[in-house]
Amino acid sequence: MGLISNNNKRAYLENWCHENNLLLNVSKNQEQHYQSVRINGTTVERVDSFSYLGVHILQDLSWSRHINSLAKKACQRLFLRCLRDFRLPSKVLWNFCICTIESILTGNITVRFGNCTKQNRQALQCMVHSAEPITPMELPDLQTIYYKRCQTKARRTVKDPTHPNKRIFSLLRSGKRFRSLKMNTERLKRRVFPQAIWALNQDN
Repeated sequence: MGLISNNNKRAYLENWCHENNLLLNVSKNQEQHYQSVRINGTTVERVDSFSYLGVHILQDLSWSRHINSLAKKACQRLFLRCLRDFRLPSKVLWNFCICTIESILTGNITVRFGNCTKQNRQALQCMVHSAEPITPMELPDLQTIYYKRCQTKARRTVKDPTHPNKRIFSLLRSGKRFRSLKMNTERLKRRVFPQAIWALNQDN
């Protein structure tokens, strides 16, 4: 991430890298901007989506493709049925399920789950339901996991005086509840910090 002034990408990308002895591989760069970007005289490929560290980022910032990818990965790990046939202890099966399936479905859940569509959430929860018959113990609901992790993230932010987003969490005059953030759209309301504040207030 970089600071770009007056939409001057060339000054940042080329000049900064040159001054810091870095070489840009244009063939490994992609962009989603409407105007073409040129690096060292070569136009950067324009795409509608790309994968960054395993996260599929779409131009419209929706999570559909990433959710489909997560569901596919989780489905491939339903070989737990084979382990059950070996009559492993239920605790072992449950731990294995948490590590191999739930960890995929809940990775970065505070970032994406709030803005997932109903269909996206159902697709993820369907993977949980598919794994439940394999383990005799009940698996946590994804909505519950999201809610608890929002609370945890909020508490850590409030306790950290150096956190850049601590100013977002301001108490009301009563000192018991946090002031809700004003958001103009439903999409913004479902982002992590508004949801985290709501989660904190539910405990008060």
